[in-house]
This record gives sequence, structure tokens and C-alpha cells, in this order.
Amino acid sequence: MIVKGFAATMGRHPMEDIMSDATPATAVPPPATGVREDRIMPAVVYGLYLVGVGHFTVLIGLLIAYACRGSAGPVAASHYTYQVRTFWLSIWWFVVGVILCIVGGILSIILIGIPILGLGIAICSGVWLYVVVRALIGLVYLAQGEPHPRPDGWLI
Repeated sequence: MIVKGFAATMGRHPMEDIMSDATPATAVPPPATGVREDRIMPAVVYGLYLVGVGHFTVLIGLLIAYACRGSAGPVAASHYTYQVRTFWLSIWWFVVGVILCIVGGILSIILIGIPILGLGIAICSGVWLYVVVRALIGLVYLAQGEPHPRPDGWLI
């Protein structure tokens, strides 16, 4: 038995087995069968939308959503689509509200513009609420690990 052990290690240094980089096959974990999607970046975008309603961070969130949407899995891609859609819809309605505020402000000199000004302010305030509610609803779906059911929808 000693001779067999010696013959098996003949020509090799005795410490070679201990110092080798080879690891046993049982130490390697099996590959994961399910694909785990990134939920951090969509959450970051939702956070940027919530923190920066009406500020520069919303643009950063939009850029992140556009950059990550192409390489994302189906769950994250639905959230990125929802976030991009939220941005463009809110910008559209905000511009409408600002135009009404400007026209209403000019026409309020003759008192007919006061209702138009009020409508513009209401639309701008509604846009703020719209973005906050959509971001919170998106965060709920993201926390549950579900894709957004209607990422292309106009409403909540």
C-alpha cells in the first residue's frame, strides 16, 4: 500500500496536492435555473421621480430608464416603459397647464382669465399628484416582483 501511494505521487512534489488551485467538483454550486431580474435600478428611477417631481432628478431617472430598458428582462422592461411613459405624459400635461397659466395670467387683467389661470394651476398640481401616484403604484408592483400590468396605459 505504501508502495502504491509512493508510485502514485512519484515525480510530483508532496505539497503539490495541497497547494494546487484545483477545487473539488462538489464545491461549485449548480447554476441557477431561474433568471433573477434587477429590481434595484427601476426602484432608483422611481425614487428619482418621487424625490425630484418638478426638478432635474426626473431627467436623470428618464435617462436611466432609457439606458436600462434595452437590456432588461421582461419584468424590469415593463417598469422602464411605465416610467418613460409617466415622464412624457406628465411633461405633456404640464406644458398644457403652463400655457393655460400664461394665457390666464395675461387675461386676468380683464378678469376673464382668472378661471383659465385657476385651471392651469389645477392641471399643474394634478400632474404633480399624477407622477407621485404612478411612481408609488409602480414601486408596489416592483416590490412584489411583478411586471407592471399596463405599462403603456394613460391612467394609473
